Amino acid sequence: MPGRAGRRDAGAARRGEPRRPGWVRRLWALPTGRFGLVAVALVVVTAAVSLVWTPFDPQHTDVPDRWALPGWPHVLGTDATGRDIASLIMTGARTTVAVAVGAGLVATVIGLALGALGALTTRWVRESVAVLVDILIAFPVLLIAMMIAAVWGGSLGVVVWAVGIGFGVNIARVTRPELRRVARADYVVAARASGLTPPQILMRHLLPNVAPVFIVQLSWGMAVAVLAEAGLSYLGFGAPVTEPSWGLLLAQSQQYLSAYPLSVVWPGLAIAVTVLGLNLLGDALREATDPTLATRSARRARARQPEVIS
Repeated sequence: MPGRAGRRDAGAARRGEPRRPGWVRRLWALPTGRFGLVAVALVVVTAAVSLVWTPFDPQHTDVPDRWALPGWPHVLGTDATGRDIASLIMTGARTTVAVAVGAGLVATVIGLALGALGALTTRWVRESVAVLVDILIAFPVLLIAMMIAAVWGGSLGVVVWAVGIGFGVNIARVTRPELRRVARADYVVAARASGLTPPQILMRHLLPNVAPVFIVQLSWGMAVAVLAEAGLSYLGFGAPVTEPSWGLLLAQSQQYLSAYPLSVVWPGLAIAVTVLGLNLLGDALREATDPTLATRSARRARARQPEVIS
């Protein structure tokens, strides 16, 4: 039996109306969605290409050719040791993608686990989780990373776990009240009465309804992971010197800022575009996947269309 959405689309097709677009089409129709998709895709593709090809060896130094201006063959110029900046930016994208994805996975597991425990368990467990979340959320992400780095040493793993823990707590704090609200809905009560287990109810009914809120928090967490990796690498707590990183490139070029400002423009621009793309993509995904927001956008679009009088 087709669902209500399928019957509505079939009826619209019979009447000659355009079929209601899916969330992917709604995402692409939003200017913020297009920019976010293009920016994130560009970073991911650059990271993938750098695995097999870069214009030059990113660690190859050519002192006679240092501080070359942008041109050919160094499209973005060279740094203080003659390394090709374009190759360093490309290889640094690998670190950015790895940190963003790793921190996103850790934040997802921690956030949803704490959110589910704080919403669907007994009262004393819910209150204990709420107190734990309030305690952990008081610590900034960078402070958590620096405390972990003081014990285990600076590495990309420190950044991933620090950002994952920090934003996992944020995700739990935001999703917990939403999960509790949805858990009291009539269709969830009916599903529980029909014999569905708590994990089945969580996967079928609860998580899809809190997905818009979760997506925004996750995109913010991945954007902060990019900033945290750059900041911690800049301070010496992040990527090691042998690992390509946009933050390390900024730190190494800082002392030459007044004489060669372009050396910090390119990694700074890469970080800014990536963070902005992740934030805008998260906002656009929320609007594209939230049925209420999609309905409001469609009504506004129809209201703006001029009425044809025959």
